[in-house]
Amino acid sequence: MFVKTFPVGALGCNCSILGCEKTLEAIIIDPGDEAQKILNLITQQGFKVKAILHTHTHVDHISATKEVKDATNGQVMMHEKEKWLYENFQKQLDFTRERWFQDFWPNFKEISPVDHYFEDEEIITFGDHKLNIIFTPGHTEGSSCFQVEGDENLIFTGDTLFQSSVGRTDLWGISMEVLVGSIKNRLLTLDDDSIVIPGHGPNTKIGLEKRMNPFLV
Repeated sequence: MFVKTFPVGALGCNCSILGCEKTLEAIIIDPGDEAQKILNLITQQGFKVKAILHTHTHVDHISATKEVKDATNGQVMMHEKEKWLYENFQKQLDFTRERWFQDFWPNFKEISPVDHYFEDEEIITFGDHKLNIIFTPGHTEGSSCFQVEGDENLIFTGDTLFQSSVGRTDLWGISMEVLVGSIKNRLLTLDDDSIVIPGHGPNTKIGLEKRMNPFLV
């Protein structure tokens, strides 16, 4: 399985491309910005994009979604509880610019329609590979993580779980109690050697976070 994760945009959202090297079918996770960078890699690998998945829909994780969708025709997917946040992207942009950054965000005017709202424990296939949806509300109402089994067990956690940290809950989220509960009940039960690929920053492992993350011990 081809796996490539790289930061995009002002806040360094980790965008990931996963591809089946046999069928060349691929998925994109969190196209947060820099659409051309994402599309160039897709073209270089000769991939056909089946789906564009979102761990959640804060603007730093969706800014390139429409451009990538228009270029690849991959299905835009997210949890249905992200619908309000996704549709209110302009409110997010205005708030973010007023509070933190005036010029950092791309001035995108519209979003792509959602092709599919996935559910907890749904399986998304791409080529010979399978991705399992794990619903982990807290950071946002519809935050979800994606588990992929292959040569290594990978878990894409978005802004739910980071190396030595967890996501914030004050930007249209729920609560820290709900977030930590999601992590402990849905993520820390996975194999200790599972590699965590978060929405920002470096990779870690479930076992390390179970033992050392100050928000979880």
